[in-house]
Amino acid sequence: MSVAFMKEESAETAAETVLPDRPISSHPNLVTEAGLKALEQQLQSARDAHEAANAIDDINERRRQAAGPARDIRYFAERVHTAQLIPAPASADSVSFGSTVRFSRDDGREQTYRIVGEDEADPKAGTISYVSPVARALNGKSVGDLVTVGNQELEIIAIL
Repeated sequence: MSVAFMKEESAETAAETVLPDRPISSHPNLVTEAGLKALEQQLQSARDAHEAANAIDDINERRRQAAGPARDIRYFAERVHTAQLIPAPASADSVSFGSTVRFSRDDGREQTYRIVGEDEADPKAGTISYVSPVARALNGKSVGDLVTVGNQELEIIAIL
């Protein structure tokens, strides 16, 4: 068969199949029970997507489709491996990892957030990372305490 009819991978196609790793935080990988389960589910989803991509007949398309899931597998496998499961707080006397905290801001707004691991943080869903400035300022404080974050003062109203 003539080389003209052979499907060869171009350098451009090869470059598309190797994605850079997702950055991994230098902070300890603290997780709640729900956070660990979510990481395990995301790892399994990435494995499923990778398996589906490997079923594609065209080798170039297979490599393109598998690149994202392969990167996610590396990331989530590392995050599951390094996860440090932190039990739910035994007391609501002071703010700690896993606490849900209600506080008021200078402008009168009240906000409620649960302090969780970095991978499970989603402020729109009411969770913030334990390494965020707000969580760091609240950690170890009690109801009635005032903390300053940036140019705002926050007052802890409740620890749930």
